[in-house]
Amino acid sequence: MYVIVAKYLIPKGIRGITIFPFILIAVASDKRNTILINHEKIHIRQQIELLVLPFYIWYLFDFGIQFFKHKNKNTAYRNICFEREAYANEHNLNYLAKRNYWNFLKYTT
Repeated sequence: MYVIVAKYLIPKGIRGITIFPFILIAVASDKRNTILINHEKIHIRQQIELLVLPFYIWYLFDFGIQFFKHKNKNTAYRNICFEREAYANEHNLNYLAKRNYWNFLKYTT
């Protein structure tokens, strides 16, 4: 995992994006934001479990389903199973040490 400050590669309003094996953040000070980095590390683990490319396919597919369901891109994003797991556990800095494989499946709707 590599944390890179990529201010110009990240869309406005987004603080971080994970593209295995990189965590791209918009602001250098967020390198010390343990909650944000933990959230992105959860995505790294999810991507590893799904062998990276299937993660992105599933992510986009789930976003499409959630957008169709909620008719709102922000609500759709927050309801993607991968995001639900990451947001629910981002404050638990020990989460990854105890997390079961494919735990994101508990967050599917």
